[in-house]
Amino acid sequence: MGVYHVRLPDVGEGIAEAELVTWLVAVGDVVTQESALAEVLTDKATVEISSPVEGTVVYLTGTAGEIMAIGTEFVGIEIEGDAPESQASKQPTPATDTASIESVAPTENASIGPQPTDAESRDTDSVASAEPEPAASASGTGTETAAPAHGRAVAAPAVRRRSAELGVDLSTVVGTGPDGRVLHSDLDRIIAGSGRSTISFGPEGDRQTPIIGLRRRISQRMSEAWSDIPHITYVDEIDATEVERLRNALNHQRPGGPRLTLLPFIAKAIVLACADSPQCNAHFDSAGGLLTEFSAVHLGVATQTPGGLVVPVLRNAESRGLWNSAADISRLAAAARDGKATAEELSGSTITITSLGAMGGLMTTPIINRPEVTIVGVNAMQARPVWRDGAFVPRSMFNLSSSFDHRIVDGWVAATFVQRIKGLLETPALLFTDSES
Repeated sequence: MGVYHVRLPDVGEGIAEAELVTWLVAVGDVVTQESALAEVLTDKATVEISSPVEGTVVYLTGTAGEIMAIGTEFVGIEIEGDAPESQASKQPTPATDTASIESVAPTENASIGPQPTDAESRDTDSVASAEPEPAASASGTGTETAAPAHGRAVAAPAVRRRSAELGVDLSTVVGTGPDGRVLHSDLDRIIAGSGRSTISFGPEGDRQTPIIGLRRRISQRMSEAWSDIPHITYVDEIDATEVERLRNALNHQRPGGPRLTLLPFIAKAIVLACADSPQCNAHFDSAGGLLTEFSAVHLGVATQTPGGLVVPVLRNAESRGLWNSAADISRLAAAARDGKATAEELSGSTITITSLGAMGGLMTTPIINRPEVTIVGVNAMQARPVWRDGAFVPRSMFNLSSSFDHRIVDGWVAATFVQRIKGLLETPALLFTDSES
């Protein structure tokens, strides 16, 4: 028998680390090749990590929300025979990880525990030297406790912080890491054994939930965009009566097909407006002082999902017709909501559109999808009285709330861009005559 130490693999995106979203197995589970072990979140997408071998899970390292370096040993699988040595060459080893990847032959009294993660290996706290205590058996409940031999437990700063948040006294925890080091998995066993949850409640029942996974990534990106980009938001109202009449007529011609929403029309108007204002369809590298204006329009479509807001990308929107755009926007939104959108489908946008649909309100102040410089926000459509030819008449109206990076886009350019979209939507025949010229 041997233990195959599964390392967090490079998922091919050139990343250095990933966040552990959720475990899909538990200690004691029997897995086969390609069994799903865990889901991790990169900058671009949630990725499922599969088992490369058949065997029994004997340890898991890390908890949901923990950031792990590529190459970190995070799952141990007991297999028949010796663990393949090729594992060391297939996946990178963190510079501070000196653990051998060779097979481990468990003895009757030996525990099978995880090697330290990259973060745990960097523990620079001044810790007392401790003789290793007998660790809990991999098949046990994991709730046994005993004090380390010389007072202070050996643990990484992240483990210490989490134990303090959970109210767990580290001096009472038996660490299963090398030299009795206390790992996140040891805290997990303590919590599981006591029936406690990492979701805590205040004295009056207020719920406190750790911000991890996609929500943490959204929080980071929004904070970076808001602090780095001087936003200017321009709001104008659009008379959508004529484009709505056209949309309904086109849908009537295809009663059995997919329905056109207003979004493909706005997408087409954005494409034409970008041709006149190319600096709005761009990325700005503030560190390098470089502006890249794109000839193609890769339109990000902000989509609400159960986990939070993601932005699938309608690629080459300039080369698409209304029906093609409508079908692909619908497909991308469904894939995003179901968690099935690929990393490629969630990256590479050059300008973004965001809409709250019927809940869109009168106006919004959308935050730019960095490193883009423009985001177009669509607000709710309403029937409003509009003064026409000496009388008030009902018209279908909605507002566009668009934000721009004021370092790149001047107020005049922003207004010109939005006015161009307004003109195209209010006289929708221009959407087609302009594309033919």
